[in-house]
Amino acid sequence: MEKIEPGAPESQSADLAADNLAQLRALFPELVTEGKTGPAINVDVLKALVGDATVTDADEKYGLNWHGKRAARQLALTPSTGTLRPCPEDSVDWDTTQNLMIEGDNLEVLKLLQKSYAGKVKLIYIDPPYNTGKDFVYPDDFKDNIKNYLELTCQVEGGRKISSNTEASGRFHTDWLNMMYPRLRLARQLLRDDGIIFVSIDDGEFENARRLLNEIYGEENFIANFIWKRKAGGGDDSGHVAAEHEYVICFAKDSAAAGIASVQHESPAMTAKYNRSEGGRRYYLERLDKTSLTYNSSMDFPIECPDGTFIRPPQPNPANPTTSWRWGKETVQTRAAELIFQKDKTDQWRVYTRTWEPKDGVTPRTLMVEKEYGRNRDGTQELDALLGPKIFNNPKPTKFLSHLLNIGAAEKDAVVLDFFAGSGSLADALIRMNSRDQGCRRFILVQLPEPTDRLDFTKISSITRERILRAGAKAKAENPLFSGDVGFRVFKLDKSNIAAWAPKRDDLAKSLLDHLEHVVTGRSDDDVLYEMLIKLGLNLCVPIEPKLIAGKTVQSIGGGVLLACLDEQITVADAEPLALGIVAWHREQQTAGEVTCVFRDSAFENDVAKTNLAAILEQHGIAKVRSL
Repeated sequence: MEKIEPGAPESQSADLAADNLAQLRALFPELVTEGKTGPAINVDVLKALVGDATVTDADEKYGLNWHGKRAARQLALTPSTGTLRPCPEDSVDWDTTQNLMIEGDNLEVLKLLQKSYAGKVKLIYIDPPYNTGKDFVYPDDFKDNIKNYLELTCQVEGGRKISSNTEASGRFHTDWLNMMYPRLRLARQLLRDDGIIFVSIDDGEFENARRLLNEIYGEENFIANFIWKRKAGGGDDSGHVAAEHEYVICFAKDSAAAGIASVQHESPAMTAKYNRSEGGRRYYLERLDKTSLTYNSSMDFPIECPDGTFIRPPQPNPANPTTSWRWGKETVQTRAAELIFQKDKTDQWRVYTRTWEPKDGVTPRTLMVEKEYGRNRDGTQELDALLGPKIFNNPKPTKFLSHLLNIGAAEKDAVVLDFFAGSGSLADALIRMNSRDQGCRRFILVQLPEPTDRLDFTKISSITRERILRAGAKAKAENPLFSGDVGFRVFKLDKSNIAAWAPKRDDLAKSLLDHLEHVVTGRSDDDVLYEMLIKLGLNLCVPIEPKLIAGKTVQSIGGGVLLACLDEQITVADAEPLALGIVAWHREQQTAGEVTCVFRDSAFENDVAKTNLAAILEQHGIAKVRSL
């Protein structure tokens, strides 16, 4: 039986650097050599493989560079040893929901989600800090990310500078890039092959954001820059020009496979234009005559009206004809039943045809300027109506987000991620969308519990939670027939439940005794169980079924993929009936694939109890047995 120690694969998030190295080794074995600290990449061999005749690694090359880029790249590849602690008391419909709201630093959370959600997210939308000099908290030191997170949320005191990113720092764009790079890189791993990412940004960091995404996602996977009119009017007190728009940069993980959905009527103005319906489909009437600079006499002929009279295209100046029919004579004859005749105010016949709304929709356009896409003030009014006035600055309106969801998450079971969740606008828009089309789209929100100056909502993540809760209740009240999922499971980032070896030199004996229990004091069985889910790559909303076996509670997760008994005492007498009971339950569940069985290391009475239990399980095909 292997013990899960700090540093073991099961005690940390996915090791992306190791995965990348393994893929390179599989493709080009000659590329990997031995270095002082382990496997290394032979850069000269790599250049030869791609046809680069240069010798050194220091030549100038095209790309986005800044101070700290190498460290930011390494940061994305460094596994997290943290965990996500379940909070059923803060959740809604814990037992049935598939939605997640995670409180914590999004860098650490993205690392922890890698094993469980890699390649499963259809759409990522983020509205990150715009780097205005006052709108984001940046930790200066990432040597211990969990420690930084605890300091950011005022859980510990460290004396490290935590402040807004002012231009006076001399690293204005650099700090923003160092913050964004590892997060965007990790986020890409979570996307499906047909997934897309939307990033809201303004002029301040638009160029850097676009180039950063070019590097991480590949310029060939750029989809579009959407332009959203965020306000109308005002701005007369601006400097030189009043900025009324923002951007939404869209990239695909793979542009060839990108799931970009058509929209029913891209321009909201077209909604009013399709003002008639027949057979459940909308249309508008369009006159058959048209005026153009290139008059075609063959398209100017008489058409018989219902009363037996004839009509030709009306000519304002008969001496200089400019109007003709849109259809030719043969088409008019074969499609005569489609013609619609109506008299105008002067009692003259006019000929029309129906123009139907496209069944499969139209290609999305980059301009989002009509008021129907929402403005900043609409987002503020929506939040005010739910939570009260002046709760959050400039939340995105749900109309704006709904349009992006229509483009990127049209599938009714899509998973959507927002790791700069703010007030929770995206979840609100997604719940509304599900209530309209009876969808079961799921959301994953991540928000730092950054302190506020309010008494009712003391941290931003509490605003996020309350908005999702009320948005779900509102959707149910407005649409009683909607039976979709409006619940969410809350998890909070924290240090691992597995205690690290930290001996005290002045009292080594006590340190040894304290370390007999490998689980951190005060952590519950559920805390440990969900850390196993994260580290073994299981969905955080996977079904969990408890069963009493030989007087011990055994949890079956994901239909038996993980079997966990975290009882605090297992004697020699308990070992055999417990092991045989687990084997019987395993066979009953008929689990496909490898099964992992986990126990508390400190629970075993002695090595005999541990060895006997492990041996029985292995004899019956459960070879992966771990203790912690």
